[in-house]
Amino acid sequence: MLMLRLLRSKIYFALFLVSLVLIIGVLGYRLIADFSWTEALYMTIITVSTVGFREVRPLSTEEQLFTVVLITASIFIFAFAISVVTEYILSRNSLQTLKRKKVKQQIDRLEKHVIVCGYGRNGAQAAARLKAYKQPFVVIEKDRDIIEKHEEEILFVEGDANEDEVLLLAGVERARYLIVTLPDDAANLFVVLSARQLNQKLFIISRASQITSQKKLQLAGADKVIMPDKIGGDHMASLVVLPDLITFMDKLSLEGEHTTNLEEVQIEDFTNQLNCNTLRDLDLRKKTGCTIIGYVKPDGTYIINPEADMPLQPKSKVIVLGRPDQIRKLNEMFHIGTG
Repeated sequence: MLMLRLLRSKIYFALFLVSLVLIIGVLGYRLIADFSWTEALYMTIITVSTVGFREVRPLSTEEQLFTVVLITASIFIFAFAISVVTEYILSRNSLQTLKRKKVKQQIDRLEKHVIVCGYGRNGAQAAARLKAYKQPFVVIEKDRDIIEKHEEEILFVEGDANEDEVLLLAGVERARYLIVTLPDDAANLFVVLSARQLNQKLFIISRASQITSQKKLQLAGADKVIMPDKIGGDHMASLVVLPDLITFMDKLSLEGEHTTNLEEVQIEDFTNQLNCNTLRDLDLRKKTGCTIIGYVKPDGTYIINPEADMPLQPKSKVIVLGRPDQIRKLNEMFHIGTG
């Protein structure tokens, strides 16, 4: 990037020199040869471009000497400008090639990551949340302007998510989750179908705009189908019916030092370090300040506010409520990650 900035400075300097030559040429022919402004501009252009068109009128010795100096100066300045522009184009192409190679190497090292298809409004929100929870992810986006704007902090694969080759470049065979946020339901359906064929174990979450598309996406292989417009409408209505409860729930999902937070933790993360058979044995409230508000059985059954004597089963999870500092203490104490 520093090299490109230096080359841009050279380009600006070259443009300044070209403009200076043109101005000197016009003023010189105007003052020395007493040409009109139009004639002076014409003579300057045919001189610096060396096209060899006919002069306005025969030149005197003084005017010929000025023309020689103008031609000599313009040759060197235009050669310098062309070399700078060429160097900039080649360096930019080389830099883009190096960037793409570096991104590809980073993506190739990812395992059990998340692929986000589309960096629109929903895709950007998903990426921001994944980044906040330090989840490895890749974004597939075909708009070059969007990629250039965010490529410093996000791994992008440039291309159409409908193409198998692009999904493979994003590491779909090694990915754990796929989030499809394209604005068109038909495009989302095609992506879901393609991804399911490439990775049968992939957990696919797809966006849908139409209610009729929901079942089709599920049949195509989507594990979860989200309708942002429906959720938004329900949320606004809930703010009227249960304003304080919904506001409190909103705060649970916020990031910050003074907000509460939710976390889900695999039981194996505890049993590998503690001799515990029930929720009471974990004693998370005393050790970390966190409160267990939910339990997920291995078969996916959710239990809200479970009893303390509930036995812990392998491959189950607990849902924990706590402030960010308490969640951090939990993660540090048991050496676990988020999500």
